[in-house]
Amino acid sequence: MNTNYPLKFQPIYKEKLWGGQKIKSLLGKNFGDLTNCGESWELSGVEGDVSVVANGALAGTDLNTLLARFGENLMGKRVFAASPVEFPLLIKFLDANADLSIQVHPNDKQAKAMHGCLGKTEMWYIIQADANAKLIAGFNRNTDREEYQERLASKRLKEILNEEHVAAGDVFFIPAGRVHTIGKGILLAEIQQTSDVTYRIYDFDRVDANGQKRALHTAQALEVIDFKKHEHYKSTYQNTSNQANQLVSDKYFETNKLVLTQSITRDLVHFDSFIIYICIAGSGSVEAGGTRILLQRGETTLIPACVAKITLQPDLNFTLLETYVPYAK
Repeated sequence: MNTNYPLKFQPIYKEKLWGGQKIKSLLGKNFGDLTNCGESWELSGVEGDVSVVANGALAGTDLNTLLARFGENLMGKRVFAASPVEFPLLIKFLDANADLSIQVHPNDKQAKAMHGCLGKTEMWYIIQADANAKLIAGFNRNTDREEYQERLASKRLKEILNEEHVAAGDVFFIPAGRVHTIGKGILLAEIQQTSDVTYRIYDFDRVDANGQKRALHTAQALEVIDFKKHEHYKSTYQNTSNQANQLVSDKYFETNKLVLTQSITRDLVHFDSFIIYICIAGSGSVEAGGTRILLQRGETTLIPACVAKITLQPDLNFTLLETYVPYAK
């Protein structure tokens, strides 16, 4: 049995206080009887939430078993050497029917010291946004620990945070240490390091169904925040059809956008990494290793590193995010 074909996985759905219905109504994903589905984990190696193959000869096999069984053939030589026991990326769709908490993530060094795991750098691609939808990324001016603590205590922190109005197609890179939140009315795709470490800074004094506030991580967050203002928080990119348009280039992942109006073949040999395709609009097919699968909006496929080339064939408005682990920079 080999793994030289496009792999689909069973989604893992997450009930969230701030979740809604767009993962079903806009992405066509059936999350069952969940009341407020906030996340669909498309590809995950996180302990307790490991993805399971949904198609082909390997159906029913979980991602960790694939990694152990196929090693370099799945991951690529360099990627497997760097991450031999954990799949390095986590792919999600998020539906914010209410504002998420204001939060921050540690970097690798900080997370290893405090939790024995990797940190969390991530990116967002906005799939759909309601009118006047906004998010927060970073500060709107340089600040310091003292001012931050004073404003947090007086509930005026948002005054110095950078707020962005968003629309479909917007891209935000969120490195570890950047304060952020996703605002009400946003549906997005998230690509991130395999980590579930989040420090909640402020949660708008919300309570859950039992009348309890969610825990805050005030002290931990203070140790990892980047207090500097950065010039550009929203990424800029080309949107040329039938080629890979780079959205993000970082040591943890590179991500391209492909808007396809015709069939293209991608030579994958030089990547030395698995490739993940996330369909964010339309539908089409992915052919690799003699196997052809259909992919539609809201679906994700993993192309193992042993696959030399793939053919992407659009049916209608076929738009993909392509992500992989790059060569060391």
